[in-house]
Amino acid sequence: MSVAAVILAAGSGSRFNGDDPDASPGAKLLAVVKGKPVLSWAILPALAAGLDDVVVVGGAADLRAVVPESVTLLQNDDWSLGLATSLKVGLEWCGAQGHDRAVIGLGDMPGLAPEAWRAVATAPEGPIVFATYHGRRGHPVRLDAEIWSMLPSSGDEGARSLARAHPELVREVACVGATDDIDTPEDLQRWS
Repeated sequence: MSVAAVILAAGSGSRFNGDDPDASPGAKLLAVVKGKPVLSWAILPALAAGLDDVVVVGGAADLRAVVPESVTLLQNDDWSLGLATSLKVGLEWCGAQGHDRAVIGLGDMPGLAPEAWRAVATAPEGPIVFATYHGRRGHPVRLDAEIWSMLPSSGDEGARSLARAHPELVREVACVGATDDIDTPEDLQRWS
């Protein structure tokens, strides 16, 4: 089985920017914490997991300066239509590259451990595998190719809506790491 890590990083970060009309789209992903941009903290564990490929799906912000050369950067021009459009871009790329599985993470979740990426990637059953932390579902989430066509193509939900409709497709694997996401400047301060 060939598996890629797909990091969704296309949104504008409107909650992070608040009411600031001068804030740049994607500012939270580019915000520096502990010496690196938030997005870098999300990419590094995916790289360390040793999967076949790592891809970042961008959209609102220019992420070229943050994404390492060893990582494929894709552009989602329809990012404003919701997370599902970024997932679609990433999965279409995975299909074209011959990957059978995609492990999905978010660019604003800097605390996912390499062990979590590996555990979800190598879980024996699927086709949807959620990482769990203390019994609660989180990221990363593995999606096997057999269900990619069943995922929504727009809106702000990816696999969760399919998992609710078809719980028989879902497996869980207990993981270690932090599932904090950075949505506001206060979240960034807490994480740092």
